[in-house]
Amino acid sequence: MRAVNLLPRDDPRSSSRQTNPIVLVGVIGAVAATAILAAFFLTVSAGVADKQSRLDAAQAELDATPVPPPADTSGATLEQEKSARVLALSTALVTRIAWDRVLREISLVLPEDVWLSTLSAKAPGPAAVAAPTAGFTITGKTYSHDGVARLLARLAVVPQLTGVQMQHSTLVASESGRPVVEFSIQAVVKGPGAA
Repeated sequence: MRAVNLLPRDDPRSSSRQTNPIVLVGVIGAVAATAILAAFFLTVSAGVADKQSRLDAAQAELDATPVPPPADTSGATLEQEKSARVLALSTALVTRIAWDRVLREISLVLPEDVWLSTLSAKAPGPAAVAAPTAGFTITGKTYSHDGVARLLARLAVVPQLTGVQMQHSTLVASESGRPVVEFSIQAVVKGPGAA
């Protein structure tokens, strides 16, 4: 029998094929750079997809918003409305009487021994635009005619009242047995247009 060598022969080409470390580093660097670029691309594309979905949602909301009607470019209508409102306001202010001020002034001059039963006032009508005045009537009670005279004198100094006149003053007996004086006073309330 003959001996057979089963080992492969040395091939002279295989000795020249040794792996070059520079080539190996280059291949590994190329693979790593490709992996990094792929990861960066996936991250950026996910961000772009998120921003695109937000843009689509904002566009849908914008499309759902109704378009406002075109503005009236003619200022004539606005100017007419303004002048009408100014006229209405000035008309109202000419006939306006500051009742809060009138009543406050009356309450400040009312003597302590006088109490009012009724107080009625009438605002001026629309015909009184030139010099608006209002009627004013007070009825009340006090313990003496001196109290009525004191009230008349104090009402005469109220700047918003003119023509303060006593209508009647009567001494009557009260439920407690003490005599009281019932009185009625009329005056005219000056408006802002009155002198």
